[in-house]
Amino acid sequence: MEGIKKIVLAYSGGLDTSVILKWLHLTYKAEIIAYVADLGQKEDFEAIKKKALQTGASKVYIEDLKEEFVKDYIFPVIKANAIYESKYLLGTSMARPLIAKRQIEIAHKEKAQAVSHGATGKGNDQVRFELTYMALDDKIKIIAPWREWDFKGRDDLVEFARKHEIPVPVTKKKPYSSDPNIFHISYESGILEDITQEGPDDMFSMTQSPEKAPNKSEYINIEFEKGEPVGINGKKFPPVKLLQTLNSMAGKHGVGRTDMVENRLVGIKNRGVYETPGGTVLIQAHKDLEAITLDKDTLHFKEIVALRYSELVYNGQWFTPLRKALDQFIDATQKYVTGSVRVKLFKGHSSVVGRQSPYSLYNPDLATFEKEEVYDQKDAKGFINLFGLQMKYGHKDLS
Repeated sequence: MEGIKKIVLAYSGGLDTSVILKWLHLTYKAEIIAYVADLGQKEDFEAIKKKALQTGASKVYIEDLKEEFVKDYIFPVIKANAIYESKYLLGTSMARPLIAKRQIEIAHKEKAQAVSHGATGKGNDQVRFELTYMALDDKIKIIAPWREWDFKGRDDLVEFARKHEIPVPVTKKKPYSSDPNIFHISYESGILEDITQEGPDDMFSMTQSPEKAPNKSEYINIEFEKGEPVGINGKKFPPVKLLQTLNSMAGKHGVGRTDMVENRLVGIKNRGVYETPGGTVLIQAHKDLEAITLDKDTLHFKEIVALRYSELVYNGQWFTPLRKALDQFIDATQKYVTGSVRVKLFKGHSSVVGRQSPYSLYNPDLATFEKEEVYDQKDAKGFINLFGLQMKYGHKDLS
């Protein structure tokens, strides 16, 4: 790590990255540039900037990445129907490569020799940051303080902060950690490490408690063009506004809460609790629109692709040839995924109750159980005979 004169730090203004900023300055005797990514987390960015400068940063970048996040990261994941381990909608996993990409761009602009992040050595985020760094600049030096310093935990960080007069909020210790952006909020650690206990209801901020949600259901129509959501209830919205609007509508009804034990990339099982109101409805509606616009073979193969895609995103492999190639396949499948989906929101549930598309492959004349002229039911006998040949003439000791 010799020759490091300037470091770009992914900074949030919290305890960890504030300590890291000072620690980097003292340890490496380098100029520290703080970089804050605005992904819709509703922070006081001016206060964060002021704190970074007071802590020793020579310069602070505040970058509004919401538009790019929704359009170039969230929408592709929705088109892929990518859900990790059938529950997690990848809100944090998508955010990290975007943050790291912009960090590398700032490092190039500032002619910095190194980048740094606040991820711990036990989690997934260290991988997501560093794989992106390596993919976009294999020469840049990477500093991960949690893997270098002697601090054993956050109590040590608090002591260091007070010693160096870094402002630390004097409040009751939050019994869990959270990470918000425009797509979701994740909660983990602390009291949530007891997987037998339900998380407290006052923890949630994007969704109303289902018990306190309206007693009357609400119906909404979501419009898609080539797989991307473009409107709600007949009104067109730009990407960021569409997601914010849907978050509000679904969140009011308590939609989008997930509690799961997931398999981290490093091999640890970890409990995560998530709120993803708008994203939950969007993926559900998108999948249902695909059900009427994609043929059976494409739809089933795309389900396989979705599983692999979710693993790539979860594992931080966003900037890989495979992910880009899968995007090309997915985009090709979205040619006819245009139409609208009607969703019913009620007490924590979202249910698709109607769908239509000018490219629908659904034929009521074929599907009906009433009298029709286009399907001869007698043909089914020959089909079943051929389909069942291996069962008819195979081994009989399988029961």
